[in-house]
Parts: sequence; C-alpha cells; structure tokens
Amino acid sequence: MMSGILFIRHAATDMAGTFCGHSDPPVNAQGRQQIESIVACLSDTAWDAVYSSDLRRAVATAEPLARASHCHVVTAPGLREIHFGSWEGLTWAQIEERDAVYAQRWIDSFPFLDAPMGESFAIFERRVLDEVEGMRVVLRTYLGCTEQESWERTKTYCSTFFCGGMLTSRGATQ
Repeated sequence: MMSGILFIRHAATDMAGTFCGHSDPPVNAQGRQQIESIVACLSDTAWDAVYSSDLRRAVATAEPLARASHCHVVTAPGLREIHFGSWEGLTWAQIEERDAVYAQRWIDSFPFLDAPMGESFAIFERRVLDEVEGMRVVLRTYLGCTEQESWERTKTYCSTFFCGGMLTSRGATQ
C-alpha cells in the first residue's frame, strides 16, 4: 500500500541542457537506462495510478511504472512543463547571448517575469494545480518549498521525490 504522492521527473532526452518546456523529444539511450533503473528500484511498490503529461518523454517514463503495477497512465496536457516561448530548445548560454540584459532580469525576477513569448508562471502554476498533480509546483505550493528548493529536489532526470504518507512494499500495510 502506498499513501502519498511520488514525483518522478521524466528521463533524459537529447534536449538535456536546454529549455525544453513544451518541446516533445523522445527519451534517449541514457533516458531508457534511467527508466529501467527506476522501474527496478520501485519494482516492489504498487501504484494505484500513474499520472503524466502528454509529452513523449513523460509518457515513456510513466508507462513502465504503470505496467509494473498493472495500471494505466493517465495523461494530461495540463501537467506539461512551462512553455518557454522563444527560449524553447535553447541553452542558457544561447539565451544570454541573445539578450543578456533580459536574461538577467528574468533570473532576478523569477517567477514574475515570463520568458519572451512564453507562458507566465502564474498561468503555468494554475494549469498544473488545476490538474491536481504537478511536479515542482506542487512541492512549492503544498510543501512550502521555495522554487529553488523544489528545483534542486527535481532537477536530475528521472529523479524522485516522495510527498506525504509512507512508501511501502507490495502487500505491506500502513
């Protein structure tokens, strides 16, 4: 039995190191290895449900976990990462090269300044919270984490963070 929510960041893609947001790359070879590893690590854990954004990298990470628990993946576009507008697919170095002044303003003002032509953080937060599930936003909102703390907890590809209750093995009770 599991009581609580386990957050798992999607596995690595060839866009690692860029502002990927709504871009939809598949997981790469490293990502497939990460998925195998996390499925093995969590093989004794039963899931009642697995939720995922509809992007390929998220679904590819979620599906093996769902199969292991004989449940299906519930996909929801509302769980997508924030849309970075004209920064999609760029590295931070490329962003700074294009407009160092705006990039620094964005850092200094985050989460209150949007990426150019991107989704505002407030709209992103509302969208994710409207879906009930979320990754860093839920950590920030429900656990009182700062944006920096929630980013640190989830920045590694295929990282996990457990929220609430107790994580137990199959057949165990709380």
